[in-house]
Amino acid sequence: MNANCPVLSKNENKTDRIIRVVAGAVILAAGLIKLSGGMLVTALVAGTVLLFTGLVGSCALYTLLGINTLKK
Repeated sequence: MNANCPVLSKNENKTDRIIRVVAGAVILAAGLIKLSGGMLVTALVAGTVLLFTGLVGSCALYTLLGINTLKK
């Protein structure tokens, strides 16, 4: 990714990304089908974050904590 933006540098391996995309999709679907109110909002936010980070391959929390599952 862009060296000027360390938050968006890739730091997730393929397995990590697949798990995030699947979990994000499941949480979003479950939230939309089963939940309402505050729990719906929580599920939508959590599912969206997992889906986005899985698709992009970068996790800002991993960057802050110095975690990198991507093998170099």
